[in-house]
Amino acid sequence: MLWENRCMRYTHAVITGASSGFGEAFARRLARECAHVVLVARRGEVLHALADELRDSYPGLKITVHPCDLSETAARQQLIASLEGLSEGKILLVNNAGLGDYGEYAASEPERNHCMLQVNVVAVAELTRALLPRMRKQGGGIINIASLAADLFIPDFAIYAASKAFVASFSEAVRLEVRADGIPVVAVCPGPVHTGFGDVARRHGCTNGYSPFKKWFYTPIPTVVNGAVSALERGKARYYPSLRIRLAGLLVRNLPLWVLRLVMGRRPRQVSLLDET
Repeated sequence: MLWENRCMRYTHAVITGASSGFGEAFARRLARECAHVVLVARRGEVLHALADELRDSYPGLKITVHPCDLSETAARQQLIASLEGLSEGKILLVNNAGLGDYGEYAASEPERNHCMLQVNVVAVAELTRALLPRMRKQGGGIINIASLAADLFIPDFAIYAASKAFVASFSEAVRLEVRADGIPVVAVCPGPVHTGFGDVARRHGCTNGYSPFKKWFYTPIPTVVNGAVSALERGKARYYPSLRIRLAGLLVRNLPLWVLRLVMGRRPRQVSLLDET
């Protein structure tokens, strides 16, 4: 079957953090199902290479590359202004971009904290606000990448876990607000995944240790991405990409706070962070 003749679920797919990891995987998946893909990330040269590859694979697919540092207010405003020029049609927004910082909060860099909050919290809220009015008129959907960390408070990962708690809560609230408009919103809550995230989050000087137990929770990137798209289509509020992750989330949400504090207080500290979202 020719690509042009396939059923398009969405006209436009806007994907942040599209240069690697989940974002790149979403771009490859949604290129099969959308007429136009907007790739957003800081590394413009990587985005252009991905765009060229997708154009070769899907002749007729329109791709817009938008290099953007979502931690900068002016860059976000420029991105939002460009999205106002999208043609009519259903829009799928994938809020995937995220930053982490592993280490004690007291020793953290204020500028890094600011950037993390801008990308993980403010950008998610602003992009959603910018596109929701159009979605209400023309249709659409939203995939927000949260984390299993959204259900936890994590020493040495304080702001990241708190920012993902925002994403999960925000997704649930917006989902209820637009449910009558037929706009699905899903918060994706993976555990550890090999995405390259940990290399960026790790601070200089951390030791190279990790818990073998965490390896038991790793999920392949395609499983997370394909499951997220399926969960959106089925109108799910949250998506945990494996039975193990779902059970872990259920356990965490139902533990008494004093037990959770005891467990997290005994968590291994100051080890290098493997890829985790």
